[in-house]
Amino acid sequence: MDQSETPVLDALTAYHERAYTPFTPPGHKQGRGIDAHTMAVLGRAVFGSDVLATSGLDDRMSTGRVLERAQELMAEAVHAEHAFFSTCGSSLSVKSAMLAVAGPHEKLVVSRDAHKSVVSGLILSGVRPIWVDPAWDPELHLAHPPRAEAYEAAFAAHPDARGALVTSPTPYGTCADLIGIAEVCHRRGRPLIVDEAWGAHLPFHPDLPTWAMDAGADVCVTSVHKMGGGLEQSSVFHHQGDLVDPHVLRARADLLGTTSPNVLIHAALDGWRAHMVAKGHELLDAALRRADDVRATIEDIDGLHVDRAEFLGPDRAHDLDPLQVVIDISALGPTGYAAADWLREHHRINLHVCDHRRISAQLTYADDDRTTATLTHALRALAATPPTTASARAPIHVPDPQELRLEQAQLPRDAFFAETEQVPAFEAIGRVCAEMLTPYPPGIPAVLPGERLNRPVVDYLTSGVHAGMVVPDAVDPQLDTIRVVADRTTA
Repeated sequence: MDQSETPVLDALTAYHERAYTPFTPPGHKQGRGIDAHTMAVLGRAVFGSDVLATSGLDDRMSTGRVLERAQELMAEAVHAEHAFFSTCGSSLSVKSAMLAVAGPHEKLVVSRDAHKSVVSGLILSGVRPIWVDPAWDPELHLAHPPRAEAYEAAFAAHPDARGALVTSPTPYGTCADLIGIAEVCHRRGRPLIVDEAWGAHLPFHPDLPTWAMDAGADVCVTSVHKMGGGLEQSSVFHHQGDLVDPHVLRARADLLGTTSPNVLIHAALDGWRAHMVAKGHELLDAALRRADDVRATIEDIDGLHVDRAEFLGPDRAHDLDPLQVVIDISALGPTGYAAADWLREHHRINLHVCDHRRISAQLTYADDDRTTATLTHALRALAATPPTTASARAPIHVPDPQELRLEQAQLPRDAFFAETEQVPAFEAIGRVCAEMLTPYPPGIPAVLPGERLNRPVVDYLTSGVHAGMVVPDAVDPQLDTIRVVADRTTA
């Protein structure tokens, strides 16, 4: 195929040139109904290109195959057999993949460091998770993707599991041994789903961690807006092999997806793919060199340390995306939450993930010397005058790994839809949680519906919120109270 072709962008150009007059949604009619203030902020081009996919970008019968050709080009570019665009983010894509592999009450082997979207998929589907524990670093208090041996053990204990799901890279850039996990699955004729939301760039440079399709995964989900050039909510899920029926995968996506996809998102995906095929290696070469320079500069700043070697090893991560620059600030004193807030307030920098002792900067092919100089200048200022308020240095009680891992007393679906009650946080100890409690970012739940709460985890979350942790999916984000399954014995 001609990878310089951009079917969606070309169709948009033709739409404008032919000056169609729409008597269809969107109701703003190419921006004619938009007020001056909104137009000034968002721009006329946004509304001019906000058209229907069918009876707009394409005709009523989609005879131009505009989206179909764009997806075929994407699949070829990243070494997949099929590619499906989503305008509802990877949160939808990963649910679609899960539903294509396992149905209600069937088992799916899932890494416990999964994103909340995976847990949402379990709740919606009724799939029974067989949890695989991450590789815990008890000194750094960080979870890395599970090892292949952990998946082997899970399948040995549950040979009726329909397949497996792993998250790689994590938001910290740590990666699983995807080749090894795929081999574990395929020896049993089971498919592997990879939530590779943070890895859209991986197919385009050999010095990056192995791309899931090249590793043998059956379905791979990518958020192109995270590390690529897509607009927010843009996602692509890729497919290969015969262990997952692509028609079933498409049907599951159709079940969950919108009937009004945003053409702007499709167009940006189309353009980004062509850009990466043409110049991706060159652009990522420069990004990798820049990331090396940034790490070296930060490492020379007193009180800051860039985590890299300590993330890799037999009991840690298999590989690491060097474009995620993770900085340990524990020697400075403030929490990562406080440091991130300080950098935003004083230097107008928005960081990626922050936690009790780390901050991280996500670099992409779009960064340049100006942006990285802004980052390193701000980090020098942080090291020179770190925040010293009591809240900035409030202790966070991080549990040991064995305490952080909770008993799954009920299926996530059963607990989520059960009769519930809201009780004071420390009265919830010993009770079955009925909601997700997810420090965000990165969006990996500390507690799932159906898990039995213990004191160390409640301590961790409540002390974390006091120190600046955000838990947005809780009914009570301040965690003064927690939603639990109702105790019928006292009702």
